[in-house]
Amino acid sequence: VQLQASGGGLVQAGNSLGLSCVASGSTFGIYGMGWFRQTPGNEREFVAGIHWSTSTVFYGDSMKGRVLISRGNAATLGYLSMNSLKPEDTAVYFCAVRYSARGELTSVQTYEYWGQGTQVTVSS
Repeated sequence: VQLQASGGGLVQAGNSLGLSCVASGSTFGIYGMGWFRQTPGNEREFVAGIHWSTSTVFYGDSMKGRVLISRGNAATLGYLSMNSLKPEDTAVYFCAVRYSARGELTSVQTYEYWGQGTQVTVSS
């Protein structure tokens, strides 16, 4: 499966932004989908994840309460809705999926397929 995250851009602090993750190829058997972010020189950070069959969601501490992950329809695999954005939310945001049930959904190492990422810049 190939993934592509989109919807990033430049927003002012306090505003909202929605990201989409489109998948091409077979998505049958997905165990979970996650959103991560990364800034230069730092490790990729977990933002949100969803267990595919139960729709149980998980959120990282950095954006908890300000972000919502959801599954999409056939055209779009999933979404990440972000509100009350802060300058420290500036990062490249990635969507990822995993087919394995091993490991925590919050762990970046457990995801097998990654999109190229979309830049989110929050101005103060």
